[in-house]
Amino acid sequence: MAPAPRLFRPGSWVEARRIAAILRQETIGGALLLGAALLGMIWANTPWSAGYESLRDHHLGPAALHLDLSVATWAADGLLAIFFFVAGLELKREFVAGDLRDPRRAAVPVAAAVGGVAVPAILYLIVAGRAGGDAARGWAVPTATDIAFALAVLAVVGRHLPGSLRTFMLTLAVVDDLIAILIIAVFFTRDLSALPLLAAAPPLAVFALLVRRRVRSWWLLLPLAFATWALFHESGVHATVAGVLLAFTVPVPRSAKAGGPAAGPGLAEHFEHRFRPISAGIAVPVFAFLTAGVTVGGPDGLADALTDPVALGVIAGLVVGKAAGITAATWLVARFTRATLDEGLGWADVVALGMLGGVGFTVSLLIGELAFGPGSARAGQVTVAVLAGSVAAALVAAVLLRLRGRVHRDLREAQARDDDHDGVPDAYQTGG
Repeated sequence: MAPAPRLFRPGSWVEARRIAAILRQETIGGALLLGAALLGMIWANTPWSAGYESLRDHHLGPAALHLDLSVATWAADGLLAIFFFVAGLELKREFVAGDLRDPRRAAVPVAAAVGGVAVPAILYLIVAGRAGGDAARGWAVPTATDIAFALAVLAVVGRHLPGSLRTFMLTLAVVDDLIAILIIAVFFTRDLSALPLLAAAPPLAVFALLVRRRVRSWWLLLPLAFATWALFHESGVHATVAGVLLAFTVPVPRSAKAGGPAAGPGLAEHFEHRFRPISAGIAVPVFAFLTAGVTVGGPDGLADALTDPVALGVIAGLVVGKAAGITAATWLVARFTRATLDEGLGWADVVALGMLGGVGFTVSLLIGELAFGPGSARAGQVTVAVLAGSVAAALVAAVLLRLRGRVHRDLREAQARDDDHDGVPDAYQTGG
């Protein structure tokens, strides 16, 4: 009789090393993100807050190209396009050469991501529904996971988390990003203009042709990417979608599936290496700085926001819905496949990671602005709720991870053992 399949078994050593490198960069980015958000909030609550608002509302860019945009809009539509470009590269890498290429290994993070989107959205609609009016527009706000913020929490309290759980968390966030991209493209495209959208096809096609021929010259690729982005912006489709489509054109070597040295770094890895530091170190922190500046006291402040049904719906979705959706979906996969958790792991670990998935900072803030309009009172309340919900989810996750710290340390030490001294831990020689 075949042994029962096990969830969260270590995968390949090559994939584990790649993900470890990504996580190190995202952890640094998470620290910068938190610092930038805190700085924006502090400035917005000082006597000099008018300077903060003036900076956000300052317009720049060529008006002839319809790009005379505020600094805040440049951050949301422009800088976050870099973030979604990197997310798109990671998505394609995972589906072509990573864990998501194997349906058996992909089942758990995909199901968990879907559960982590559906349950928070439903819970939000239940809680916020009594507000009426435009409240339903915010259903997607609590559905996103901010991997940089989450990894910053892991860097503090989850240093000993086994590699398989870290891989699960990153893969879940990658699928979560894909769902967020689809939500933005489908539900937040207003006043669609077909002509600019059709005009974006030629520069996108030329970009695709050049990268498939392994052209790396920035002076050729950057103007094409900018033209694609600008035309998407003009079309009414959120401009960050252009970043994803550009990333999807970048080839990932299928030989990378083998996981051997012969696969070598492809163009996708080259772009990811170049742009991930820009995304994590500049684009996301600047967006957080320009978005997180909400007033804590007075009208529309923290106390007022936390009594609003929409804000309460966002917090409930992030703190309760995410953990419930991720845990329930993972349990259902285990139930229907007769799988068990890998040795030493418990459902408390899944709950902790599900709670960590409730850290929904960057994309949640973006969706909040898309749903209710940047600068609106409702968007400000949503921002407060996203901050409060993300911090609450992070704190609860930190407590749960701390309680399991000794178990995680023992598991990680066991997974790092290399008794045959061949440079590859023994656990990865038998894992999926």
